[in-house]
Amino acid sequence: MNLKKSLLGLSILVTSLSFANANFNPDEANGQNYNELRQKLGSIPKIEKSLKFGAVSKAFENEYWRTLKTGMEKGAEDFNKSGIKIDLDVKSAQGEGDEQGQLSIVKNMIIRKYDMLLLSPISDGNLIPGVESAKKVGIPTINVNDGIIRVADNYIGPKAIQNGELAAEWISNKIERKGKVAVVIGMPKAFAARQRTKGFEEWMSKNSPDIQIIEKQNADWDRSKARDLAEIWIKKHPDLKAIFANNDVMALGVQEAVNKSGKDILVVGVDGIGEAYDSIKKGELDATIDSFPYYKGQVAVEMSVRKIGGQDIPRVIWTPQALIDSKNVNMSAEEIIQWKALEIK
Repeated sequence: MNLKKSLLGLSILVTSLSFANANFNPDEANGQNYNELRQKLGSIPKIEKSLKFGAVSKAFENEYWRTLKTGMEKGAEDFNKSGIKIDLDVKSAQGEGDEQGQLSIVKNMIIRKYDMLLLSPISDGNLIPGVESAKKVGIPTINVNDGIIRVADNYIGPKAIQNGELAAEWISNKIERKGKVAVVIGMPKAFAARQRTKGFEEWMSKNSPDIQIIEKQNADWDRSKARDLAEIWIKKHPDLKAIFANNDVMALGVQEAVNKSGKDILVVGVDGIGEAYDSIKKGELDATIDSFPYYKGQVAVEMSVRKIGGQDIPRVIWTPQALIDSKNVNMSAEEIIQWKALEIK
């Protein structure tokens, strides 16, 4: 009887742990800010051997992922100058819907026995088989930004839910906490799309109940789809006050529809790509939530080196984000997030 009880308890424990792992959400994890973590960990550990890092992004057709790549390359360059040799190979899928193609890239990197994999999956599930294969041969994996790989060793990125919260608060203040707004969602499979939308909706419900979210539909990170949606909504709702898009590419498409209509409708995006900054400077796009992929890429490479060097890094590491509008669009990113370059001794 006692044995049966013990086995039953063990079964429940395993089931509970499996359920928790299957529903891993970095936004709800006990994460640590990258800056605080730097101070805690101290100096970069000495590494004698040359390292081969593989990074896989969603798709370079989106400027955001190209910028993340540039940041990773800058991080590797700084380490190479300091005497820690890193050969960095950064690749992407053919498009933001090419889940199998992205997995094939990861599998090839495993075959070539890379020392570390830095992965930004298209969906929450498409790279899990690759990460499980990497674990079997002892290759560590870091999930950089979204989607979410529940079986990866670590996650590095901003809180996606705060993207939506920051956008909601800014829009609410601008329209005096009342009126009709709409949301353009990215790909339904993407963690960031779900969390950004959730953050926006929950913030509005809690803090501005007189703001109505009258339309909400996905445009799959596509500029033309977002533009078409916005054109329909603008005609359907003549009193529409604002549109929040889950990324800047879609926000810029929405802005094209707003420009065409001649109406004064606020448009806010997420990512902080260069074209979004240019649009804000021109007085068109109203705001973007920048998660600073150039600096995130450097943090990802740094934490990879620390991990390989034997330092204990937490499951979740937060990277900076900030709302950018006409008031701070001309400030440097270093000033906005108080970035300090890593000193490698």
